[in-house]
Amino acid sequence: MSDKETSSGGGEISPEVLKKAYKAFKKRLKLEKLADSGLGGGALSGGDRGLTAVRPPDQYPKEVWEELVRQGKIRSAGYGMYELAEH
Repeated sequence: MSDKETSSGGGEISPEVLKKAYKAFKKRLKLEKLADSGLGGGALSGGDRGLTAVRPPDQYPKEVWEELVRQGKIRSAGYGMYELAEH
């Protein structure tokens, strides 16, 4: 990510970057939930364990995730993990 993509001057993150990051986060969460559910596993695989938080994609800086928390779209689950905010 270049500085031009992540900010529009005074350290503010552009809405386009926030939208892309949020979409990438939701995709990561969906993929992790599928992996956690034991997709393709047998009857004794354990099934869904209720995964709700994931580590966000690395291609966006921490400031992007903090801004999405501030906007109420996601929330911190601790230890660098985030989850979707309840609406």
